Amino acid sequence: MAEILMPKATAVWLVDNTALSFEQIADFTGLHHLEIKGIADGDVAAGVRGSDPVASGQLDRAELDKAEADSSYRMTASKPKYAELQERKKGPRYTPLSRRQNRPDAIAWLVRNHPELTDAQISKLIGTTKTTIEAVRDRTHWNSPNIKPTDPVTLGLCTQIDLDAQVSKASARRKQMEEDGQVMIEEDTLKPADEQDMDAANAPTTLDELFGKPKGDDE
Repeated sequence: MAEILMPKATAVWLVDNTALSFEQIADFTGLHHLEIKGIADGDVAAGVRGSDPVASGQLDRAELDKAEADSSYRMTASKPKYAELQERKKGPRYTPLSRRQNRPDAIAWLVRNHPELTDAQISKLIGTTKTTIEAVRDRTHWNSPNIKPTDPVTLGLCTQIDLDAQVSKASARRKQMEEDGQVMIEEDTLKPADEQDMDAANAPTTLDELFGKPKGDDE
């Protein structure tokens, strides 16, 4: 079955807007049925905005109608119309020359916001090399003073679907890092726009702010 984008937000919408059973929603979204019950009781996903899977093209209306009429029926997710366009042949990702200079900015953003991603995942995502990733982390990149962490989707280096897929694959690693105290626990809620703007304003804008000054600078 095709993977569902934003499964928790999708589950919230299905709980609020359909007569589906917890088991049906759990099967469709990949969440545990007790988690679906928690959403219905208001104990889980408080503040998460529901996402309509029909409007987003992830679920056919006929499938939803069948499931509501028969509690034993299990829905099948629709394959996105653009799925074929996202499928690529094996080999390195091609990045236009005009965007290649933005790779270090994207690397810095990914390292800051998704430390659970491995170098191999970052390399595959934006078409860069392990050497470049290490240079950005170590502040040995030739353009380090001018690197500004920037979302790779905004830069056009990858799609949101590609980024979500890699983050999903690394979710277990993220959980372990949170348990070990290596990163802050990531809340599965949507912040108000004013809080998001404040976070963006206070976010690190240089490599020194992001990683700290190189060791040699303090000696």
